[in-house]
This record gives sequence, structure tokens and C-alpha cells, in this order.
Amino acid sequence: MNIKTTPFKEVFILKPTLHLDERGSFMESFNEREVEKVLGKKTMFCQDNLTHSKKGVLRGLHYQLPPFSQTKLVSVIQGSVLDVVVDIRKGSPTFGQYFSFELSAENQLQLFIPRGFAHGFITLSETSIFMYKVDQYYNFASEGSITPDDPALGIDWQIPQSQWIQSEKDKKHPTLAEATLFDYNLDLYA
Repeated sequence: MNIKTTPFKEVFILKPTLHLDERGSFMESFNEREVEKVLGKKTMFCQDNLTHSKKGVLRGLHYQLPPFSQTKLVSVIQGSVLDVVVDIRKGSPTFGQYFSFELSAENQLQLFIPRGFAHGFITLSETSIFMYKVDQYYNFASEGSITPDDPALGIDWQIPQSQWIQSEKDKKHPTLAEATLFDYNLDLYA
């Protein structure tokens, strides 16, 4: 597994090793030891989630607040998405900044997102199957969100807003300035 850094020192791009032969291919989509070498801490995922989306579906920006905050490992099984991560840790040197990256079945890249970051994605291909591992179960009372069109963030979603397909709930998210956020001193992997 090859692990690359991003503009956020806590967020990583993972490239699993693909083994090809006449039968097809094999890859370890997750190796706990390899990820822990980079983090210097243990990560225990407890749930895998899949979403099926059509082109223009925008999910996010979502997160969960302590004590139910989540670390995520995200990847695309079919199609392609623009994946977006926003630093929402008040006091962080990169607070309010975002990082976006295309994840696809073709590039087989993964994104490791610790606590303290909002996350969302938009489907760029005709359809996508998006998979994510989380290390904490969903808790409705701890749910947080930020509107994806917040002018303070200035995210380029690569698809015009008039073509976005969102849930009614996602259309009502607050701006970054209005949202409940994390403190910079939080333990990202606790």
C-alpha cells in the first residue's frame, strides 16, 4: 500500500497494491497495520456503508460531533466522484480550508479522513457506488453539517449547482459560520 500526504497533514490518500494475472486482479482494500504505521495510532473500523448515486448527486458536507465523531476511509467501487474534505477544527492553521480529490473505480484511490473534518462528495460519472468505513456508529443527536455552497468555503464541485441532486435535509445545512464545530485540540483518533 502506498500512502500519500494531502494539504491537511492528518488526511491521507491511500493507494492499495493491485496484483494482476490472467484471472483478473486482487487487492487488499484495507490493511490496518499499514495505516497504523502512518498514524502512529490504532484505528478500529466498526461499520461499512455503501451509497449508490446517479450523476449530480451531492451528499454532504457531513460529520458527527464528539463523543460520536467518526474517522472515515472512503473509496469508489464504481464510477467516479469528487470527494471534498473541509477542516472544521476551530483554531487549526487550516480551519475553513478544503481539499478535493477525484476518487474512481479506475484510480482505486482511497481517502483517510479523521475526526474534525466535514466530508462530502458529488457523483461525476453516470452512476457511482461509494464505500466508506467508519470507526463509530451513527448517532442522530451528534450529527453536524455544513452547506456545500457556503461562499466562505468556495468549493468548486465541478458540476453546476443547478444540476445538483440533494436530499431535502442536505439542502438545509447551515454555513460554516453557523455550524457547531470541533476544537483544534481534539484527539483525532480517540
